[in-house]
Amino acid sequence: MADDGTTGSTRSDDAPGETGVVRRVRVVRVDKGAVSVLPGRAPDRLLPGRAAGPVVDDEGCARTVDQDDGPLRVDLDRDGLVPFADGSRRPAAVGDWLELGELADGALHVRLACDRRTALVRDTAGATSDVQTLAANVDVVLVAEHLDPDPSLGRIERLLTLAWRSGALPVVVLTKSDLVPDPEGMAAEVAGVAIGVDVHAVSAVRGDGLESVRALLRPGVTLVVVGPSGAGKSTLVNALAGSEVMATAERRSDGRGRHTTTHRELVVLPGGAVLIDTPGLRGVGLVADATALGVTFADVEELAARCRFGDCVHGTEPGCAVRAAIESGELAARRLDSWRRLVREAAFQERRADARLAAQDRAQRKRITVEHQRQRSAKT
Repeated sequence: MADDGTTGSTRSDDAPGETGVVRRVRVVRVDKGAVSVLPGRAPDRLLPGRAAGPVVDDEGCARTVDQDDGPLRVDLDRDGLVPFADGSRRPAAVGDWLELGELADGALHVRLACDRRTALVRDTAGATSDVQTLAANVDVVLVAEHLDPDPSLGRIERLLTLAWRSGALPVVVLTKSDLVPDPEGMAAEVAGVAIGVDVHAVSAVRGDGLESVRALLRPGVTLVVVGPSGAGKSTLVNALAGSEVMATAERRSDGRGRHTTTHRELVVLPGGAVLIDTPGLRGVGLVADATALGVTFADVEELAARCRFGDCVHGTEPGCAVRAAIESGELAARRLDSWRRLVREAAFQERRADARLAAQDRAQRKRITVEHQRQRSAKT
């Protein structure tokens, strides 16, 4: 493969008129009908039909991108979807690695979207059961939450569950530490619900606590920042980047932040790390599984395993270790309520997803039947 991210094509399904040159690029922004991409080098194991090669070296350069010439805009097909290796066509997401084919006239088109190592997804609003990919191929999820106003423990639990499910490493970043008298005490309270997760209280304005977060910015590592509006995500990204790469806004008169980021965007940092900023999440639709919930609520599930009855619902049953822990002060009642709520949401979303898949299967069978009948009619 050439240093500029191009390689000779080894696939047999090249589009008519292709030059045989394939570009490996990463999506930095998704717009209606098009994607903006930067050239780079993706791990060979993500690219089906390619010869085996190094996945990532000690410096992470096998996943680097180069923004010297700025992003390229590539138009998508009419449906706005891209082809994946499993044969499906799905929306592209910021962080995706794509293979671009080059036509004789120099135009570029998406030949293939590479398999995603990780994906941060959320349930969409409304009655549909579709999910939305917030960022793809991320290594670290920075859960940003403000210390002023007081942080929402429930929202942190919800975002941590999404982060654990993504396959990436969650890290909690508590912003605006300069606006509260006891940031470390508040961070300790958050750490009580962020089990097994590093929690950092920072001030992007004064630079307090940022070194521990900057330590995550290794070459080739991709981080995504998620959190509510007003958490100072864009300010945090600018502080980590060392320059004004994302627009920010003044705080409102009620002390809350304004919406500044209106789209997801990938930013390449000088040291080779990649940051993805996201718009503020008003509501976080949960897409979770038992494993992700089990990690987020490890304390609750560990207590539940000690209950006398395996089907204990932690109400009035005798020998309930969870209720005993609440009564003794070992576990907060709020924590149990939050666990119950997220378990219900996850189960509901799973049922909706099953119904959607069943509907797709019925529609596919109907299309096959109609086509079979059409072919029979044509023969008679």
